[in-house]
Amino acid sequence: MTIAEVVPSLLSGLDVPGADNTLDLPSARRVVLLLVDGLGHELLRSHAEHAPFLAGLGGRDVDAGFPSTTATSLASIGTGLLAGEHGIVGVSFSVGDEVLNALTWTRAGDRHHDLRKTLVPEVVQPHPTLFERAAAAGVAVSTVAPLTQRTSGLTRAVLRGSWFRGAAGFGDLALGAVAAVQQDRSFCYAYHADLDMIGHIYGPGSDEWLLQLEFVDALAARIASRMPADSLLVVTADHGMITADDRIDFDTEPLLWQGVRTITGEPRVRYLHTESDEVLSVWRDFLGDRADVVRREEAVELGWFGPVSPLALDRIGNVVVAMKNSAVVVRGQAEPVFSAMNGFHGSRTRQELAIPLLVHAS
Repeated sequence: MTIAEVVPSLLSGLDVPGADNTLDLPSARRVVLLLVDGLGHELLRSHAEHAPFLAGLGGRDVDAGFPSTTATSLASIGTGLLAGEHGIVGVSFSVGDEVLNALTWTRAGDRHHDLRKTLVPEVVQPHPTLFERAAAAGVAVSTVAPLTQRTSGLTRAVLRGSWFRGAAGFGDLALGAVAAVQQDRSFCYAYHADLDMIGHIYGPGSDEWLLQLEFVDALAARIASRMPADSLLVVTADHGMITADDRIDFDTEPLLWQGVRTITGEPRVRYLHTESDEVLSVWRDFLGDRADVVRREEAVELGWFGPVSPLALDRIGNVVVAMKNSAVVVRGQAEPVFSAMNGFHGSRTRQELAIPLLVHAS
């Protein structure tokens, strides 16, 4: 069971052709899907006392897919496909000669270099979205998310097809989501980002993170209390998170540079575009049991990315580095903000992959 099955399972109850309820979710004529960025299943279970409403909901956990990172998971939510098919294979990846930051849709390392014209979002991710399919079937589809995401490249690439309502905070996120499902056959995707950012800065489970979790719990409870009859609130996430205690800085380890033409991804999962076959063995020897270092072909064969299309294959890189335990490969010079963070995600541990799928029926 994966994140890619969540929206199709919900749309099946709204009579969208081809949408299968593989997760056996309850059906309703009005659905709000609240995605809380960074709310891992293991984190919620460990800190249930700080989220009594969410912890009390019926549900289960599902797999976020690999890499367990926001851009990839939102693409899976929006398309019903995993990374190997939709091609958004991480927070940063190579597309031709460019390295794209999929969250900002800018050149990686240069947020002022907008790539929406040269790397057209609808071309980078060409599959029709589930929102487009639902709207074509007569469902009133809405997105409630931060104002800055309205015309972002990622929204255009993976969430296109819905009416967008910008939210500046908890209040209008909650009221906007409820307002979006007042009519029959309506579906609202609502997104909350702040828990993830707090986790990155202070670490998951920190006092700051726990207080933010309490706010998120109140947000979900407020939405549920205002939902109309015959409606469903479903709460999920895009990934979990770990606290990094073991840091390797690529920028200060010359041994790791040898034969690497381009390094993409993020600290918990790195893609190496290589000029030498020796890169694999060098990285394996250097990282030891701190990472799974495999050839792209092996990662594909193991099913890490789900089915893999030609669209995604070159974006993955020749070597895939999936970090284990609490280790990260940072870039202190090239990615100073990222490298200073405490919380990370992206790899294949249960703490990162397992996300909640919680249901409240009205």
